[in-house]
Amino acid sequence: MLHRRFILFLLVLFPLSLFAQASKYRSPLAEIDAYVAKAREDWKIPGLAMAIVKDDQVIWAKGYGVRELGRPEPVDEKTLFAIASNSKAFTTALLAILVDEGKLKWDDKVTKYWPEFELYDAYVTREMTIRDLVSHRSGLATFSGDLLWYDTMYSRAEVIRRARYIKPVTSFRSAYGYQNIMFLLAGEIAAKVAGKNWDELVKEKFFTPLGMTMTNTSVTLRKPNENWASPHVIKHGAESNSVVRYDVIDNCGGAAVINSNVAELAQWMRLQLGRGTYNGKQFFSAAQSHQMWQPNIFNLISPVAEKFNPTRHFSAYGMGWALADYQGRKVVSHGGGMTGMISQTALMPQENLGVVILTNSETGLPSWMVNKVFDVFLGVPKRDWSAELLARTNAGNAAAKAAEAKAEAAQVKGTKPSLEQSKYVGTYSSQLYGDAKISEENGRLVLHLLPSSNFIGDLEHWHYDTFRVKWRDSVRYAFPKGYVTFTLKANGQLDEMKIDCPNPDFDFTELDFRRK
Repeated sequence: MLHRRFILFLLVLFPLSLFAQASKYRSPLAEIDAYVAKAREDWKIPGLAMAIVKDDQVIWAKGYGVRELGRPEPVDEKTLFAIASNSKAFTTALLAILVDEGKLKWDDKVTKYWPEFELYDAYVTREMTIRDLVSHRSGLATFSGDLLWYDTMYSRAEVIRRARYIKPVTSFRSAYGYQNIMFLLAGEIAAKVAGKNWDELVKEKFFTPLGMTMTNTSVTLRKPNENWASPHVIKHGAESNSVVRYDVIDNCGGAAVINSNVAELAQWMRLQLGRGTYNGKQFFSAAQSHQMWQPNIFNLISPVAEKFNPTRHFSAYGMGWALADYQGRKVVSHGGGMTGMISQTALMPQENLGVVILTNSETGLPSWMVNKVFDVFLGVPKRDWSAELLARTNAGNAAAKAAEAKAEAAQVKGTKPSLEQSKYVGTYSSQLYGDAKISEENGRLVLHLLPSSNFIGDLEHWHYDTFRVKWRDSVRYAFPKGYVTFTLKANGQLDEMKIDCPNPDFDFTELDFRRK
């Protein structure tokens, strides 16, 4: 009787076909399950969810850990996470549908659909195509301009308009530069051609027909007690994770705004592995799937990276997907990162295999955990990716602390600012970003980036005309302490305010603030 009840319980948890598939892969799934559970604990990740698709069946979908530290609610396969840049593949799939319908072409000029489009270089403005937008080959630096949309009041159209002031770092189509704003524009073009906003379009074309009923495009839709994971970050100087508010980044549109869960993303993977066909229905053609999975720009593989992952021989970007090889098979993948959330989707089309991992903290584990899944299903020699990467991460963190200590030691003692403190008070303007204000509060200078109500930092004199900035808790991103340096004109009047806050995601140095 007990055995029968257990079988019935499993049948409730798994549809019959899924139960049959899970039984077929019982041994490899058990190995993966145990590995993921241990890795989550080793990395101190509060919550993680993973789904695996094999041969057009969802054979695994499970949550690990908790949605939020200090609370008991567990992560399950339906827990929502911000998937960030995994949204980009949805945008290129929308464009693929429009290409199939004859409403646009990949190599059409951007100005055909967005006449007001303008970049710093007139030639690039004139020659930029839809394919260029979604291939990260604009000549702009990786993440350049992201402070335009991150936690600002700017609309999607205004973010795109201000991109004209971003200076390129390479020539057009010559190098890879990961660009969220170009993808935002691609999504807005898809919406304009289709005659509805991007959020409505992605819901109509994918969420609804794929049964992705919980998936959405704004964290503002989150309601109390719903099944959402909370983001966690390790703040500068801390040793453990803290809960932070969700980023409200609706103005980043087709580049990064989707929230979903592994159960529903498994259906998305089935569609992708089906080359645009799902349950017998064609969403986009196999020809367009082929287009999206072809290299448009290549990345160099460093000797260190080659040694760490010797079966990878090329690295490239298609359209909405990163492309590489692993153990002799092509891998189509993408990562996503937002404050307190890291995710990874990886497909191995030759094996009809896909895996998605969502986490509510910031670690590099998801991007390498997919290799463990691939290793198990390919039957290749075992490798402890989690332990190896954790050791490398710990070494990197130690090096970062040493570099910070060196920077602290470089402070020149006994100096003072060139001007009285009150003289630094005022408004500073950036053509790219907008205005920033320096004010005095409780005898100290305070920096406020005006396009964002939350970007406020307290300044403390460091040396000469350089101040240290410590961002307040209203800033969700775990920025380290940065520097604000004021420069003077020949006549002694204030000229520029330069912000330098070293971090892997946002470039303050390109903002170029000048005293009004």
